[in-house]
Order: sequence, then structure tokens, then C-alpha cells
Amino acid sequence: MSKQFSGKALLVTGSTQGIGLAMTRAFAAEGADVMINGLGDAVAIERTRDAIERDFGVKARFHGADMTRRGEIADLVATTEREFGAVDILINNAGIQHVAPIEEFPDDKWEAIMAINLSAVFYCTRAALPGMKKRKWGRIINISSVHGLIASPNKSAYTAAKHGVVGFTKALALESAEHGITANAICPGYVLTELVQKQIDDQARAHGISQERAKKEIILAPQAFKEFCRIEDIAAMAVYLASDAARSITGSAMSIDGGWTAR
Repeated sequence: MSKQFSGKALLVTGSTQGIGLAMTRAFAAEGADVMINGLGDAVAIERTRDAIERDFGVKARFHGADMTRRGEIADLVATTEREFGAVDILINNAGIQHVAPIEEFPDDKWEAIMAINLSAVFYCTRAALPGMKKRKWGRIINISSVHGLIASPNKSAYTAAKHGVVGFTKALALESAEHGITANAICPGYVLTELVQKQIDDQARAHGISQERAKKEIILAPQAFKEFCRIEDIAAMAVYLASDAARSITGSAMSIDGGWTAR
């Protein structure tokens, strides 16, 4: 590894597992000190944090901010700045999903998806921006989704929130361009995370079919590759977007979707 992010500090929301953890480890491998955040068993999270420090020789800290609470989000950013001296790279990754027809969509699920998938992106970014502007350098990467570009039935809240993330990213890019800050969104297709596994389980149950059929015939049907996108590919894209090689890329929504949006 080039250790291109030595001396830089990274904050990734929703990073105790899945895509968020893969991105955190990819940046740690390149020398960044990292703040992880998310849900999970305290003992397992401590093992994850300790493994990052042992594997890559960087500082790793954990903050359990609830992404529905703006005060905790502000403290997450402030704590990262206090621990590492800065938030140089921010990845807004935390997200949840609920699938239901619009007329049956529960109020609490709608509000939670908007709070975590969209509003938290705003609050975390707003807290981190002043420091980035002061230092004249920053990288903000927002994890949207293929559903930030297109829609699927029964995912109205998720689709609306992820479209909002793409729009917010574009506005952020324009506002921060003259301060040495880039802002981009990554739009993955289906990745085999716990979130997607639950959808597989639900679809298999709803249609009375096996999980394997639910994967191939329902979940992966729109993806030309007919296989799940790899978390390593998303992590590699994030590393690239934060690198000097991507310094002229801002306001973009980068698809990693197995050809889904090519249709």
C-alpha cells in the first residue's frame, strides 16, 4: 500500500460491519486514522476496532452516535476532531431499509429512513465542513444507491431518501468547490449485506420460493452481471474518490451496479 492517507483522519458512519467496515479498513490500509460508528455488540465492536489498529498500525476509535439524533451526530464529529485533530475524509454511509406499498408504509419507518439515510448526511456534513474549509482540503463521500438514480416499487422512502442524497451531494459540491473540498456519491447495486439478506428472506417467504431462487429471479434480476456487487469494489471506489487522482471529480454519482442502470 502507498499509505497515501498517512496523517489524515477518516470518519465513516455505519461502519461496524458491511460496506462501512470494508471502506474503513481500506482507508486504514492506506494509513488513515479512523473513527468507526454504528450498532452491534460492544465486545464485537471492540474486537473490530482493535483488529484495525493491529492490522494497519493506525489509530482507530469508536463512537456510538445514534444517527437519528443531531446532537449525537455533532458530538461524533467533534470527538473525531478532538481525537485526531481533524475530519479530513467523511463517508456518510449509515442506512436502513423498509419495504412496503406506499398506502401501507408505517409512519415510523418512513421517518426513520429519512432521518438516517438523508438527514444524518446533512447534519454530519454540516458539522465537518467548517474544519475542512479552514484546512482548505476535504473529501466527502456519500453512499447513495442505485435507488438514488432509479426507483423500484415498494421502496418509496428509501428511493426518496437516496435520490435526496444525490441531490444534496451536487449542491454540496458546488458550495465547497472553491475550498479544496470534493463531494461525490457512490451508488451501489445489490451487495450481499445483512440489509439485503433480509430482503432475500422476505421475498422468498412472500413468494413461497427458495432463497436461491429469490436471489436470482427477484433480487438480482435487474443486474446484468446476475451477481452481487462486492464490498471491496465499493471500498476501492471510495479510496479513489478521496485520492489526489480524483481531485477534479466532484458532484458526481458513481454507479457500481452490475449494469443495472444501463438498461
